[in-house]
Amino acid sequence: MAGHVNMMDDCLISNLPPATLRSALRLLVSQGSTTQRPFVEHVRTKFFENPPSFEDPGTLFSGDDVVTQICLTYLAQTRCIFSCKLSQESLPYLEHFLEAIPQAKVRWTENSSLAQLLAKFDGDVVQAVQALKESRPEPTPELLNSLSSLLSSLKRCAEYCESAHPPLPFPFTRARRQVRDVITILFPSAAPKSENGAQAAVIIPIKAKGSRAAETVCLGPFDMPRLFNGLWQVSSPSWGSGTAEGMEGALSHAVACGLTAADMADHYGDAELIYGEFRSKLAPEVRDTVYAATKWCIFSPLSEPVTKSWILEAVRERCRRLGGRVELLQFHWYNYEAKEYLDILVELVQITKSHPDLVSAIGLCNFDSAHVEESCAHLVSQTGESRRSDAYAKHNPQFSLVDARPLQKMVHVCAKYGLKLLTYGSFCGGFLSERWLGQPAPEVYLEANQLTPSQRKYFDMILLWGTWPIFQALLKRLSAAAHKHSVSIPNVATRWVLQQRAVGAVIVGTRLGVSDRVDDNLRVFGFELDEEDMAGIDESALGSSGERTRALFERLGDCGHEYRKMH
Repeated sequence: MAGHVNMMDDCLISNLPPATLRSALRLLVSQGSTTQRPFVEHVRTKFFENPPSFEDPGTLFSGDDVVTQICLTYLAQTRCIFSCKLSQESLPYLEHFLEAIPQAKVRWTENSSLAQLLAKFDGDVVQAVQALKESRPEPTPELLNSLSSLLSSLKRCAEYCESAHPPLPFPFTRARRQVRDVITILFPSAAPKSENGAQAAVIIPIKAKGSRAAETVCLGPFDMPRLFNGLWQVSSPSWGSGTAEGMEGALSHAVACGLTAADMADHYGDAELIYGEFRSKLAPEVRDTVYAATKWCIFSPLSEPVTKSWILEAVRERCRRLGGRVELLQFHWYNYEAKEYLDILVELVQITKSHPDLVSAIGLCNFDSAHVEESCAHLVSQTGESRRSDAYAKHNPQFSLVDARPLQKMVHVCAKYGLKLLTYGSFCGGFLSERWLGQPAPEVYLEANQLTPSQRKYFDMILLWGTWPIFQALLKRLSAAAHKHSVSIPNVATRWVLQQRAVGAVIVGTRLGVSDRVDDNLRVFGFELDEEDMAGIDESALGSSGERTRALFERLGDCGHEYRKMH
């Protein structure tokens, strides 16, 4: 039940444009669980009071290559169900949509609006099932029945596509893979038979391109490129939805250009499954040079004691999804006051030595400087090593011209313990680009702007760092440097991060199968910013004496503090 609001607030809510209302709601939800929890609970209550109806197949699909408003509304309502933590309740809606396709005998052509909608629905199923995984549900017979029924609907849809004349491309490969995976996790005895045998017969040919990544960083026993492909964007269709085939093609192109390392996480939708299946289709001599960095993220208190077998099983689970070794496993912990994470880190490092076939190196993800130092000191005391070993090599913070908080404290911890940073956020979600030079500040939820979740996130960061006019001044400075070196603004922004002493490599977000910036990204290895460039960019980004970065540090806290506020 919503609480009382005064008359003027009620007037505001009733009259604000939808884009402004969404922006205001985002601000409230971002304040933490005090405002986020009532919001989600209210939406859930509304669903139970008036659940959406299951539309007739002929209404969802009124004709070939036709996208109806009823279909769009049905999918929007389904997304709301699984996004408000009702993932189990969303399963019948997903299944109904799949069953409607063969029942309506609908057809689609490549790149049509309906084909694009089905690709987005493929991502919806991935996101809904990921939400189910993260909710850690009780493995009841009813849940197994629901998941098996959803998998059967995917099978019937595949059979319909195959039997059509001419055959239709099956648009739900990712969904099928994700549903099979959640059944394997929750119901091991009922796990669907592996498809690896059929996949192993497929070899993706990789032919090295002339333009390739020219700089590497040592990570454990491997030399990896200083640009990693970042797979956060596959966690939601909000960034656009590529087909499984398109994603495979994008990864093939990246590897051919020498970008042979990818960063992902256990909660990035089906990222580990995508990358694992891709690696399984490579020739052995290529596969051994294609590297995976993933994460083990613990967002809430543990429900079981920390044991060696429990930690080893967590490592094995990531290896299973990736179809082989994890070259870098990055660890995220929810609460620094719960000190179990120190023992977990010691055991993870031990596993790199006892099970090098499973994991090669350990890193941290979104830790602040004090607790990176605490972790390093604890590892030194427990292992007897004076500095870090190759098994403990990386930390993963946000680092960009706008968010340069690592320069305050983190770089000094890195120098003390011999760590290197694997950073993300260098493009600020695409705001550090020519597209936004000379443009007014966007309204983040205006449909015409079509901003992605990452752009909404980094727009908030820009406004915490400074103002839009100050940001425009930074873009002008970057544009001048880009013109001087015949490169792009994103190249300059990335190069600036790469030239920071503590940085080993930079993660570049990759919208697999949707857009491809590999060729432009490679240009970052063809130039260096000179002292004049760096001084001018530092002044615009950090402030003449670093005051802008210090102010952001004081306002937001050290690296990763914003993520602990979320959980």
